[in-house]
Amino acid sequence: MPTFAYKGRNTGGQLIEGVLDGASASAVVDLLLGQGLTPVEIKESKAKTTKSSSGLNVTLFKQKVTHIDLLLFSRQMHTLLKSGVPIMRALSGLQDAAINPEMKRVIGEVRESLEGGRELSQALARHPRVFSSFYLSMVRVGEATGLLEEIFYRLFEHLEFERYMREQVKSALRYPMFVVIAMAVALVIVNLFVIPAFAKVFSGFGAELPLMTRVLLGFSEFMVAYWPLMLAGVVGALLAFRAWVGTVRGRYDWDRLSLKFPIAGKILHKAALSRFARSFSLGIRSGVPVMQALSNSAQTVDNSFVSRCIEGMRENVERGESLLRASISAGIFTPVVLQMVAVGEESGAVDDMMNEIGDMYRQEVEYELKTLGQQIEPILIVMLGIMVLILALGIFLPMWDLGKVAIKR
Repeated sequence: MPTFAYKGRNTGGQLIEGVLDGASASAVVDLLLGQGLTPVEIKESKAKTTKSSSGLNVTLFKQKVTHIDLLLFSRQMHTLLKSGVPIMRALSGLQDAAINPEMKRVIGEVRESLEGGRELSQALARHPRVFSSFYLSMVRVGEATGLLEEIFYRLFEHLEFERYMREQVKSALRYPMFVVIAMAVALVIVNLFVIPAFAKVFSGFGAELPLMTRVLLGFSEFMVAYWPLMLAGVVGALLAFRAWVGTVRGRYDWDRLSLKFPIAGKILHKAALSRFARSFSLGIRSGVPVMQALSNSAQTVDNSFVSRCIEGMRENVERGESLLRASISAGIFTPVVLQMVAVGEESGAVDDMMNEIGDMYRQEVEYELKTLGQQIEPILIVMLGIMVLILALGIFLPMWDLGKVAIKR
């Protein structure tokens, strides 16, 4: 997701600068307005890291705040505030107990901001790389309603759900990737070691070899002679792919393409929509305005294409369309989900219905993962069959011909 540098003024007229992650500039505008800031200037930031005055990149060796760190922070804040511990004492205790040095530093700076008279949401907003706009919006709602301890528990549940869904997606991709890598390794071993051994035998035939055999021998000779160049080409292709995916357009195209992958694509799609539905439900239930809830939840899906579609929903709702019509225009929801959105909108229970949608997608992801092996097994068998057929035609067919000649003699 792209990063935008912004300048804005608060209610007191003070100029505030910072950076925010957002699907688009309009999404950042909504986030700033939700933070009580009037945008003055917003432009996309090209730099991904911060450099020190000496020109050295200071973020390369800095330990980052992980998802688990933020999850534990939310859970512990809920427990301490619910127990009646003052927020300053709670932060002090969390700072002392933090294992991650970067998290310890962030909590310390949040404490300093609170001591300087800032609100908790403002103190957290000074660390956009750690606390997302969704997180800040929820904390702001907790401050306004006096229910910070409940908000932190909801955030903990949300982060735990996010972690679970990410693990599910990784599990979905792990087996296919293992199969592809194993097939590639087997292909390399056959071409570098097995086929050259047969080539020495075939050289003594003194007869013309079948076309398939000549193709296999030629490809094997090419790999043996130029494997360093091929290895460099593979590494270069991987680096080029990473650079392409690192761009805004490249990430968008790759995320859109990944949703069309056989088997894994539908799992990625359902996991992204499950995260969106749960985060949107949580925002609405906590009192976040619909427009801001859509912008915030768009940043939780881990897919630029789906995020852009949700931003399109927000723009349509902003123009006066109903949530149902905006969902239809997005083109990412199934008819069953659209019916549930219609029922929720008519009954005034959008938050409950979106929560049901999130749970439904989560259950579908779990089912897809359980049957993943059964779905991939036929594809694997076909691929192995093709490899065996090619080897049989190219390698063993001449051997059989040689055996026939020997028998006749």
